[in-house]
This record gives sequence, structure tokens and C-alpha cells, in this order.
Amino acid sequence: MDVREIAEKIRTLEYHLRLMAEALEGTEYQFTKLVVENNLSEQETKEFFLLCEKMNKQMEEQKAEGFLNFHPLFQEFSSLLSSKLNPRDVVRACKAQKLFLSLMNEFNKYV
Repeated sequence: MDVREIAEKIRTLEYHLRLMAEALEGTEYQFTKLVVENNLSEQETKEFFLLCEKMNKQMEEQKAEGFLNFHPLFQEFSSLLSSKLNPRDVVRACKAQKLFLSLMNEFNKYV
């Protein structure tokens, strides 16, 4: 396979990804759509889920301690989020896909 054939395969894959993202429009899979649209790697996606698990645990610990304001936690989340993702879009997409609902409902107050 020569370079031209590889380049054509890449263009085709990119086209198929755009089609897939369009197909996800209007479905509950809005976070999946963000992954596709923003070209997140599998590793970046895993890191996102680990970040959310960590933030969720911290929020639960803070709630147990009587915290009512989670803006600092949201700021930390935003700063640790992949630069490919917009925190507002992530919160909305995760809520639509019902991912980390408790956490995203809190973060929704700050977007």
C-alpha cells in the first residue's frame, strides 16, 4: 500500500467519523458524539472517565463534610479536562447520556 492509498483511507475514515457524529445527533449518546467530534483517543477517553470518578468521589466526600458549594471542584475538573473538550459541552453531553449524573448536575450550576 502506497502513501496515496493510505491518505485516501484516512480521508474515508474521517468522512465516516463525521457521518457517525451526525448520526448521533438527537440521540442520548451526546458524550460519545463529543469523543468522535473532538477526535479523542481511547487513552484520552479513559483518562476522562478516571477524572470523573475521582471528581465524583471528592464531591461525595465534600458533601459528607457538609460542603454545599462545588465551584472549586468544577474549576479543578475544568483545568484537568482535555484541552480538546469544553467543560460546558462535556457537562451537557454527560447529562444527556446519563453519565456521572450527580456530579454533572452539580457542575451544571457553574457552566
